[in-house]
Amino acid sequence: MKGVQLDIENPIALTAWLRGEGRIGHDEAPQIQVLAGGVSNRTVRVLRSSGECWVLKQALEQLRVPTEWRSSPMRVHREALGMQWLARLVPAGAVPEFVFEDEQVHVVAMRAVPDPHVNWKTTLLTGSVEDWAVAEFARLLAAIHDGSASDPMRAVLRMAFRDKSFFEGLRLEPFYEFTAARVPLAASFLHTLASETRRCETALVHGDYSPKNILVHRRSLVLVDHEVIHWGDPMFDVGFAMAHLLCKATHLAHHREAFLHAIQRFWNEYAACVGPTFRNELCQSRAVRHALACALARVAGRSQVEYLNEQQKAIQRTWICHQFQEVPTSWGALVTSFRALVPAIEGTARLDHTVGSQ
Repeated sequence: MKGVQLDIENPIALTAWLRGEGRIGHDEAPQIQVLAGGVSNRTVRVLRSSGECWVLKQALEQLRVPTEWRSSPMRVHREALGMQWLARLVPAGAVPEFVFEDEQVHVVAMRAVPDPHVNWKTTLLTGSVEDWAVAEFARLLAAIHDGSASDPMRAVLRMAFRDKSFFEGLRLEPFYEFTAARVPLAASFLHTLASETRRCETALVHGDYSPKNILVHRRSLVLVDHEVIHWGDPMFDVGFAMAHLLCKATHLAHHREAFLHAIQRFWNEYAACVGPTFRNELCQSRAVRHALACALARVAGRSQVEYLNEQQKAIQRTWICHQFQEVPTSWGALVTSFRALVPAIEGTARLDHTVGSQ
């Protein structure tokens, strides 16, 4: 079966491929379920007759977005490498167990997270922001950053993850460069931040650290999706994660305070778990700038959040662009600005809508 085209979302083709590769028995007929794989991958659940359960991922070359957005399917093998190295740094069970990979059809297999579990993004979108989960979210990221920077194998880690091409193609270009072209007011800010990010090389960076990549099982968090992991700027992860909380604060006005509290809670917990290299004022300032950049990209870049309507996107964009007059350097200042300005912008938007409908 080597060299053939394989679509793992086709159960018949996948079963034949697994048999041909000796991954399952010749007469074994596993249960195959297609999962929501996001924009960049095909993802399926494979339940074997033995009870063993895998999740298989296959990277797409053209991502599932309205605009042209391509990335080499080889990134799935970066994910396989990341999964194995992360297991050294985080608590047991905090990343899925690697099973196998195939470079011919760009597939990686991992142990499925046991049932019952829930996607944390889904929980957050109900307005449920549990303090223990926010704290654990911060501690898990701190373990990756601080652990990789102080690991005895640091030099090996840095060499293994020195290539930033997937991060460039899936984060810096679509989030920062593309958004800069669409929002001229933000262009200088975004280009400068992108340049700084490219130069920074201090720790292992997950690159996709968001609630959608967190599964909650028995009050424990499991981190998935590691295809843009690299050695670089750890504050990108912090800002990327906090941008998601900002988006949800925009979306869920009745739960806004819970999300704004979670931002400060996250940083306080993260700072308590890392060394001074990652918790100083310069790091906090850079993380805040990444949060603003990513939150803007989520309403104006290639990969926009699906739960914000057009009016909410405009509100978030207006608030972020206002920050460029005097960019906040701390999470406290960012949260204070959000509290003061977003309701005012919302009020103006409602007034404009009312006047326009008369």
